[in-house]
Amino acid sequence: MMEFVDASLRTLAWAPPWAVSLIVLSLAAVAGLTAHTMATAVTTRVVRGRDEFWRSLVARVAKPSRLAFLIVFLGIGAGLAPLSPGQKDLLGHSLLIAFIAFLGWAALTALDIAASLYMRQFRIDEADNLIARKHLTQVRILQRACATLIVVLTLALALMTISSVRQWGVSLLAAGGAAGIIVGLALQPLLTNLIAGLQIAMTQPIRIDDAVIVEGEWGRVEEITGTYVVVKLWDWRRMVLPLSYFIQTPFQNWTRESASLIGTAMLYVDYAAPVDVLRAKLEDVAKASPLWDGQVVNLAVTDVQERVMQIRCLVSASDAGKAFDLRCEVREKMMAFLHAEHPGALPRTRLEMPLAEA
Repeated sequence: MMEFVDASLRTLAWAPPWAVSLIVLSLAAVAGLTAHTMATAVTTRVVRGRDEFWRSLVARVAKPSRLAFLIVFLGIGAGLAPLSPGQKDLLGHSLLIAFIAFLGWAALTALDIAASLYMRQFRIDEADNLIARKHLTQVRILQRACATLIVVLTLALALMTISSVRQWGVSLLAAGGAAGIIVGLALQPLLTNLIAGLQIAMTQPIRIDDAVIVEGEWGRVEEITGTYVVVKLWDWRRMVLPLSYFIQTPFQNWTRESASLIGTAMLYVDYAAPVDVLRAKLEDVAKASPLWDGQVVNLAVTDVQERVMQIRCLVSASDAGKAFDLRCEVREKMMAFLHAEHPGALPRTRLEMPLAEA
């Protein structure tokens, strides 16, 4: 192989060194890309009969592995090309930075693969997905935190290889004082949300797909990033809140331990309303509804006001959406029952007229 390379270089003796170097490096890059394409094709054929995870795994490692092939083959080409000492140093430094970038890219890919491999044992699309949502939330938050750390370390290592930037960083740190205060103030929101993200991952006051009430709005946690949380509201609007909000501000989580909820429907009726009949009717409505989970059904007089009597209907459902729909169904059917069977039980205003004296 080396004899063939030497013979090829001798045939290019008539060309200037820079042209020969350009040709050698170009051929090295083409050889690296060709070798990568062949290796990817072989790997793709090997995993063709396996499940989707392995096929996506090959697709994920294709791009970082292409960079690795280019670094190796360009390194070989640099040793063969007639480069000057300055050109060799420049190319070697560029390949070093590319290698550091490859290490960071490979670490991010490995992190993504590890997260996907871990989450394969959980199914988020099941009805009882509390455990799956718990692990999904932890994995996503920790994955983003680790990804941020990897990017910062990769950038730092790359900058440390450049002497001018390294000296500038040292002089900036030596200056201290105002520069340190400014940097600290600028990074405070980022660090606050990063720490809040770690707290949420460990303690989990919220999880992916939790039903929550924030800022007076009901919705579900759609996405948790490294700095903010996206809540999909009931009318499909998205509310974006910083991670620190869920550590510092009180909010309601309707699915913290279980998705089941008790819904309340309030009725206002006349004093003469037959409470026992209404209680029996509520049980019939709940049993006939596919939304009821069979656990809680109760009717009680909770208040007697100046003109009406307040009746509270309690019914339970397997999740927040069904509980809301069941509450609406109870109101509709109970009011229809009163109107059809007991119209005298609807709220009335009484007037007492004095009898005329004889």
